[in-house]
Amino acid sequence: MTNATGAAFNHIFVAGIPGRRFDIRIADGRFTSVAESASPPDRSGEDLWISPGFIDLHTHLAWTDFHHADQAKRSPGEIEALQVQAFEATLRAGVTTARDAGGLSAGTARRIREAYGQPLKVAASGEPLGGADAGQGTGHLERRVKEIANGGASWIKIFATGGLGSPPDKVLEPLFSREELFSIVRAAHANHRRVLVHAWGGAALDWAIEAGADSVEHGIYMTGEQAGRLAQAGISFVPTAAIYRIAAEPGGALALDGPFRERAARAADAHPAAIRHARREGVRIGFGTDFATPALHGRNLEELDVLIDCGLTREEAWRSATELGADILGYGDRLGRIEAGYTADAILFNADPYRARNAEELRGSIVSVLTGEL
Repeated sequence: MTNATGAAFNHIFVAGIPGRRFDIRIADGRFTSVAESASPPDRSGEDLWISPGFIDLHTHLAWTDFHHADQAKRSPGEIEALQVQAFEATLRAGVTTARDAGGLSAGTARRIREAYGQPLKVAASGEPLGGADAGQGTGHLERRVKEIANGGASWIKIFATGGLGSPPDKVLEPLFSREELFSIVRAAHANHRRVLVHAWGGAALDWAIEAGADSVEHGIYMTGEQAGRLAQAGISFVPTAAIYRIAAEPGGALALDGPFRERAARAADAHPAAIRHARREGVRIGFGTDFATPALHGRNLEELDVLIDCGLTREEAWRSATELGADILGYGDRLGRIEAGYTADAILFNADPYRARNAEELRGSIVSVLTGEL
């Protein structure tokens, strides 16, 4: 990893622009010049490709264990050490910006950045609103939103349905009433915060669209009609497709018990249809992994493989992890592109990343990860 305070790259390829080389200059953490090379390259050097740094819109950098009861058994020092490792592994995978989708406070993110010199940029959402908050009235929910916002979170996370912990016949049952969900979104926007909604489908997904949430996560059982309304509302969709395949693996990285694996397998089977609906309807699809635990951080690029397997082109999947990710975070005017004036977050590869056969080969071709400042 390199802090991009100043650098120059001559005759470098830009990922996704075949056959053309560029001269790129960086100063004070920003691209100052990106121009097509006017002279032939020096063939004695190694060819390099550059891409914007990836943006993981749904990760859990604070969670050290799949079951939170297991994390509760760890000492604070052990938890912090594992969180620092999560930052490091995520950055090594080429992810330069992450939206933590619950569990990491803005204060913890800042402490890790400053105390350990970790340059990963993190947009935190603090502690999610979930089932424990349901049924306590809109006043309670408004106060909770204000507390989370005052804690430095830039997003408010809502668990609107169950997930892998819910039986298949219960997973689409809304955790909040329609009135409650609407009140959370209103309160978040009144506090100048954006809202991401964990919703596998059903009525809770309908309500998230109607309420004007900013981002819907997972959407396992999203219908074509719901995808159309998502597109019309301009709400982003972050499917986090790879995690369900990983969770379904017997003896895999998460080593889950049988019922969890069975639910994950159901989700993995249903998910491609939802992603195809979103693509067909023109929904803005973002790259997010939902990765947590030391076994998963650093495997972020596997999400590209699964998005492509679910119907996105290589170009679309790459754009979801760069330019569209920046747009979803509200940084589209300064992040996610190799362009003069933009933050110099970038990945250098020693082979054309668009020709990589899989995430493992792509990860192996990373030479360096550059980070600038927003």
